[in-house]
Amino acid sequence: MEELISAALIARGSAYAPYSRFAVGAAVRGGSGRIYGGSNIENASYGLTMCAERVAIFKAVSEGEKEIAALAVAADTPSPASPCGACRQVMAEFGINEVVMCNTKGERRTVTLAELLPYAFDKADLPGE
Repeated sequence: MEELISAALIARGSAYAPYSRFAVGAAVRGGSGRIYGGSNIENASYGLTMCAERVAIFKAVSEGEKEIAALAVAADTPSPASPCGACRQVMAEFGINEVVMCNTKGERRTVTLAELLPYAFDKADLPGE
């Protein structure tokens, strides 16, 4: 898990956050064992901003990962950084169960996706599935 946390902290250094100045890094471990990092990318049209967690997930999926085992997220926050609701739903889509929330002070909290999003929407909720 240390390698995943380290990758999230390193990815934070690539954040594009000129508006909020709130840099976030994330990293996921694919089923292959490979680690993919991502950072938040802001936009002057705020709604188009992309969170670090989704950048890392989409990077892994676009590289062919079918399973993602774990995710770490890190930010300079008073307590370990927690993923937003949109990121939690994307984590549910890809079955990411282990989530390590970290801050730059070295604090961390490991939780399951079910703890973060107890009633996730999934394909079973779609008509005809």
